[in-house]
Amino acid sequence: MADEVKKVLLQILNKVTGLYCIIISDRDGVPILKVSNDKAPEMRPSFISTFGLAIDQGSKLGLGKTKTLICSYAHYQVVQMNKLPLIVSFVASDTCNTGHVLALEQQIEPILNKIRVAVAET
Repeated sequence: MADEVKKVLLQILNKVTGLYCIIISDRDGVPILKVSNDKAPEMRPSFISTFGLAIDQGSKLGLGKTKTLICSYAHYQVVQMNKLPLIVSFVASDTCNTGHVLALEQQIEPILNKIRVAVAET
């Protein structure tokens, strides 16, 4: 199943100009699946796990449940989606169309359903 899912994720990755990496991790930031191209930056595991902390802070401010977090850096942008028990992280160039990345949510949902079932069984 993992090879099939990676193949679909690579197709999605190649659809968006400037998208470098898609990481699906658990709520603690432990990567489950990752696809990337040669332009993807080296990601430290602690970077992915900070999403959990950020969504907790948003709810403490009374903003409600965090659905998406978008971070913009000098050369990259990171879009993270809350799909508990999974977190989906997209790493892209700073010039990548963020709207295109956000639109991938609908395409990636069937893949996440398969992974949720696999995670629940383990």
